Amino acid sequence: MTQTAAKPAAAVRGRRLPGDLSKRAQIDRILRVDHAGEFGAQRIYEGQLAILGRKPCGKTIRHMQQQEEKHLAAFEKLIVERRARPTLLHPLWNVAGFALGAGTALLGEKAAMACTIAVEEVIDDHYRRQHESLGEDEAALKQTIEEFRAEEAEHAHIGREHGGEETVGYPVMRAAIAAGSRLAIWLSERV
Repeated sequence: MTQTAAKPAAAVRGRRLPGDLSKRAQIDRILRVDHAGEFGAQRIYEGQLAILGRKPCGKTIRHMQQQEEKHLAAFEKLIVERRARPTLLHPLWNVAGFALGAGTALLGEKAAMACTIAVEEVIDDHYRRQHESLGEDEAALKQTIEEFRAEEAEHAHIGREHGGEETVGYPVMRAAIAAGSRLAIWLSERV
């Protein structure tokens, strides 16, 4: 007798367990955290542009920021349409995102690109897990998430192409930024 090891027996049979989110709560959480994340990403790129906007890499950063603006607009629309509550941490992500972008840009173009790699790798994994968790009754949302996931992966690739992995202290910087990104996701889902 084999049963899916990743899911509890009750979940396999289609029943929710105590503490499981309702479908509505799951969608609200997805929209809340993705809206917050896209806002934070846009602020990171704005911070980087404030420092590096006139440098040759400014055009590349602006391209990524424009994609984040498109992602943010889509989630702003979905938050309203689906009547989901945005995170209460929006003011914090406003300041923290800009500070992270500007702070890494002050360390140079490669450090800014290292930041991009770290954040976008976490987001790629986050979007992948969301995509897998949604049913076929959420085909449009799954498609949006997958489209945005591909663009986030492109950003990480751009960061690598621009020498982000060559930054002095890259493993430490990457680990710290990734941990902060995962914490921001966890908080934004809940608060």
